[in-house]
Amino acid sequence: MKPLKVVPSIMALSFSLGLAGPAAAGEADVIAAEVKRHADGRYTVSATIRHGDEGWDHYADRFDVLTADGKVLGERVLAHPHVDEQPFTRSLGGVAVPDGVTELRVRAHDKVHGLGGQEVTIKLTD
Repeated sequence: MKPLKVVPSIMALSFSLGLAGPAAAGEADVIAAEVKRHADGRYTVSATIRHGDEGWDHYADRFDVLTADGKVLGERVLAHPHVDEQPFTRSLGGVAVPDGVTELRVRAHDKVHGLGGQEVTIKLTD
């Protein structure tokens, strides 16, 4: 069997030469989310986020919980980079969901790109 020949891509070459710059980490993506309803009717929302955190200047710094139409119900500030912990999961408790809301959106934010990465929609059940 012949050994595989590895040919560096232009992206890999740009990283090795330092040409990719501070935006190389891309947008923060929510790759999974869960909800837990409590006896008081409020929810805890857990979000699993993937982002190529590079340090204090470029990291996933928050996630938001929203209704389907975009009303923000809560946000969890992420106080530090997770360079060596990817993906990572954090939770936000005490989320009050208005009557009639049947699903929630969870999105992430990073210090360079802001919003725009992958979101997750969670269907609420009784």
